[in-house]
Amino acid sequence: MSVTYIFGHRNPDTDSVCSAISLSYLKNTLGDNTVPRVLGHINKETKFVLDYFNVKEPEYLNNAKIQIRNVHYNKGTYVYDKMSIKEVIDYMLEKKLTAVPVVDENKKLISLITLKEIALLFINTVKNTLNTSYDKLLKSLNGKEIIRFREEFDGTMMVASYQSQTFMEQVNLKPSDILIMGDRHKVLEYGILNKISLIVLTNNFSLPDDLIELAKKNKVSVISSPMDTYNTCNAISLSNYVRTIILNHNPSVVYDRDYLTDFIEMAHKQGFSNYPVLNKKGDCLGMIKVTEAGEYDRMPIILVDHNQLDQSIPGIEEANIMEIIDHHNLGAIGTNVPINFRSMPVGCTCTILYYLYLENKIDIPFDIAGIMLSAILSDTLIFQSPTTTDKDREAAQNLAKICQLDISDYGYQMLKAGSSIENMSIDDIIFQDFKSYKISNTTLGISQIITMDFEHIKKNIDDYVKKLDEIAKGQYEVVTIFITDIIKNGSYILYNSQAKDIILDSYDLEDISEGTFIPNLISRKKQMLPKLMETLEKRG
Repeated sequence: MSVTYIFGHRNPDTDSVCSAISLSYLKNTLGDNTVPRVLGHINKETKFVLDYFNVKEPEYLNNAKIQIRNVHYNKGTYVYDKMSIKEVIDYMLEKKLTAVPVVDENKKLISLITLKEIALLFINTVKNTLNTSYDKLLKSLNGKEIIRFREEFDGTMMVASYQSQTFMEQVNLKPSDILIMGDRHKVLEYGILNKISLIVLTNNFSLPDDLIELAKKNKVSVISSPMDTYNTCNAISLSNYVRTIILNHNPSVVYDRDYLTDFIEMAHKQGFSNYPVLNKKGDCLGMIKVTEAGEYDRMPIILVDHNQLDQSIPGIEEANIMEIIDHHNLGAIGTNVPINFRSMPVGCTCTILYYLYLENKIDIPFDIAGIMLSAILSDTLIFQSPTTTDKDREAAQNLAKICQLDISDYGYQMLKAGSSIENMSIDDIIFQDFKSYKISNTTLGISQIITMDFEHIKKNIDDYVKKLDEIAKGQYEVVTIFITDIIKNGSYILYNSQAKDIILDSYDLEDISEGTFIPNLISRKKQMLPKLMETLEKRG
């Protein structure tokens, strides 16, 4: 069963992280195979929650793009360098391949060889050398073992085509030579006495007893071939190790973790049809054909706490979305087939998950109950947010019973731990919880941070505005950061310089400046976002 990845939005908050963990536990209890993941660094509040309930932080998932390992390529398709040329040809014909990677005994890539290269080599080259084994010769020749003194041969092949006397007078034999011949007693004796490495007898000829004894004495190996001299020579050439005909030792390769889109682009530029596939250790895993690039498995994913493309994982268009569980307004994510989509107008995704546990009659363990409670308290600002519903309160109270926690005391500890902005950079503060929204033909960016220390931000307010202007340039019509103080029950607002009129219209203000406090404004989903969207839609 393939693993399904569950994750929240790109700037993970407590709800998105705890929802992923809690849903994964529920799914796995019901028999699925899932793992929770995060798309970015967790914030201080979420770290406090996970540490408090001793829950492991999910691993990071950088994208959902299709990798070569997801493609249905020819896995395990390669030949060893000490296979004979005939064995390689037979393998390629059986597998219907036009090319195949060649590897050593450790599966390290040596080359990529093609049928075309093999054919051209034998058409254009006279192959008179032999580098192979006794067994490969027997297999290629369909021959018979007569005498075996060595397992491998590396020398020059020659055919005894001269008259016996001429051959013995003009040919100086070396110990590495291989002699191919029929029933020619004097030449056979001459070869054996020169202690050549191998004699290949044609037409099923067998050595007479005296020459067998002489060959044994001089340690000369002998094989008998059923074929005539011409066909024996051709068959012997095909018994050579395939490594003897390798021309290209640096073929273009692709790695199993490479992205499919990058491979297609590379293949288009290079124009080759076949590429060896390697892992990061350099081991050959097989071969991919360009024609196989359209057959692959998409990464199965489940989204929680978001349903908008620009808030989700890079490469989501290449993934297989199995399910979405969210409490936000509907975005622009589309799927090719119907999926499970659970959306409820509540203050927190973990509230939805609480009722899923009840529906499936699954007991909620202490640690899962703790992080689900934390998410509800975080998203509803301990029930002060206008997004809070009776279902959120009911879920939180029942989860608190499992954890035996006082909601007010624990909630204050959690928010206090997460509200500190000491030692955080301007970028860290802005992007800690930043979300983008597409409205008509424009884009809106809203950041929200919960802290009781606005004075720390106020000291550098000009630098914040400068940064918001940089973010807005060419990308956003409006970029805001709301600094929410739950004790004062409102938010301070900072905005890019060009957005002043839009902010005024959105919140019915007579005047505004950077850092203005807007009372009773604490919910991005129900208060901040809808008003800005309405203004931008009116302006077209």
